[in-house]
Amino acid sequence: MIELDVTDADEMTALGRRLATGLSAGDLVLLGGDLGAGKTTLAQGVGAGLGVRGPITSPTFVIARVHPSLVGGPPLVHVDAYRLGGWDELEDLDLEATLDEAVTLVEWGEGVAEGLAGDRLEIHIDRARGGGDDADLRHVRIRAVGSRWDERELRQVTGQVA
Repeated sequence: MIELDVTDADEMTALGRRLATGLSAGDLVLLGGDLGAGKTTLAQGVGAGLGVRGPITSPTFVIARVHPSLVGGPPLVHVDAYRLGGWDELEDLDLEATLDEAVTLVEWGEGVAEGLAGDRLEIHIDRARGGGDDADLRHVRIRAVGSRWDERELRQVTGQVA
């Protein structure tokens, strides 16, 4: 598991851009964290890094958006599972149809979307408690599940080269 602190929205976007350099068609990324933690900001960085058509906004009310690539890469399927009642409702979205050809990023995916793929990145973002100088600070935990990611590659992609 990789853990890092992100100081502001620009740095969260930059982290998403770096993550995108290691993503390819068939990859699943699950994002978790409280409301306002930075999930959509990270998704915006991933979208920018993949070179997809935007804007990348929270898909809370439409549940899922497909952002086609502008550079010949994979599209980004951006899903918000917040309003879904569980696996059955997620399955109704038929994400399996595009899973192999797109990068699929699911906000609020923890506890709902793990069944989409055995290999995935699980990213959890926590807001700093309190306020003051650390009000924008976020703690990010990135966990690779399955054999798709090796720790060294993930560290390089996230800028955490040891």
